Amino acid sequence: MNKALEGVRILDMTHVQSGPTCTQLLAWFGADVIKIERPGVGDATRSQLRDIPDADSLYFTMLNHNKRSVTLNTKSEKGKEVFTKLIEYCDVMVENFAPGALDRMGFSWDKIQVINPRMIYASVKGFGPGPYQDCKVYENVAQCVGGAASTTGFDDGPPLVSAAQIGDSGTGLNLALGIVTALYQRESSGRGQRVECAMQDGVLNLCRVKLRDQQRLAHGPLKEYPQYPNGKFGDATPRSGNASGGGQPGWIVKCKGWETDPDAYVYVIIQAAVWNQWCQVLGREDLIEDPEWATPEARLPKLEQAFALIEEWTMTKDKFEVMDILNPLNIPCGPILSMKELAEEPSLRETGTIVEVDHPERGKYLTIGNPVKLSDSPSNVQHSPLLGEHTDEVLSEIGMSEDEITAAKEEGAV
Repeated sequence: MNKALEGVRILDMTHVQSGPTCTQLLAWFGADVIKIERPGVGDATRSQLRDIPDADSLYFTMLNHNKRSVTLNTKSEKGKEVFTKLIEYCDVMVENFAPGALDRMGFSWDKIQVINPRMIYASVKGFGPGPYQDCKVYENVAQCVGGAASTTGFDDGPPLVSAAQIGDSGTGLNLALGIVTALYQRESSGRGQRVECAMQDGVLNLCRVKLRDQQRLAHGPLKEYPQYPNGKFGDATPRSGNASGGGQPGWIVKCKGWETDPDAYVYVIIQAAVWNQWCQVLGREDLIEDPEWATPEARLPKLEQAFALIEEWTMTKDKFEVMDILNPLNIPCGPILSMKELAEEPSLRETGTIVEVDHPERGKYLTIGNPVKLSDSPSNVQHSPLLGEHTDEVLSEIGMSEDEITAAKEEGAV
């Protein structure tokens, strides 16, 4: 069975996380991803956060599945010649260098278009055009400049970054969409184009409900935020603790065992449609008709009390018992699942969301599989390449003879 992107060749100049997230996704869909790395060094993450000596780190292996590795010194003249052949050979080039890095190498967008007019040149940058366009960005910086940190955490505490890699991996997902869109347009236009995704833009895109709330502030307090009715609102969207961004009151409450288990919690939502069911679960049928509690408007000023009532009940059950009781009643809820619980969840293995991979150096390890499931093109996860593992193979594909490959090696170009 053909893969969705079979026949598409990606020249992967990416490193660390944002770019490799993008190219790994394309590789899972069947694209031939040729990862270019510095001879003897490779992607910096090969050696970062190592847990096994002299083996590629999990940081690298979990971001570079299904790719081929070619070592190439693009600063040498011979290396530039090889790089030019690769640009001619491939459909897409992806990079997440610091601003201007490829220009300094002598491969501006104008030059790339001359070498291969059908080339799609895709980049992750920290910022779009503006005062910060030349600044470097890392994950947590992106979360801060994109609005996520200022709106995360509790009102009486500092801004917080999320453990979810919304800057790096989130922008990598955006770039992958941009690339396949440009490939589709090339079918009719015959031309390549630039695809650029800024990390600030990507984080802000994921914070759209907070920009929504910034505008709502002009028309009065944000009633679904925990600051209402007793707290104060300033002139910017505040941090809202665990309140739901969708307007339905929600909170994280303790479950049985919370004193010793940091993840013995469950998220619950008090939707208007399920208030009666909540009252029955809590044994408080008296609140169903009580005018002080019966309507969402009446409950808004008493949300702390409402969640305290719920927490009294949830503390008598473990988080999975809570799920078992509330789900049949259509009450939205979700347990706080630890990484250990997720790693051991059989259903995630069955769907390929978590995959066990065998690596020639490090042995078996767990990784994240393709989050996008196609019915006609299932993804298989292959181990990440060893440094330079496919250099000879790829160079011969682009038309270099054995003698030319040997000469390139002697010159230190590959």
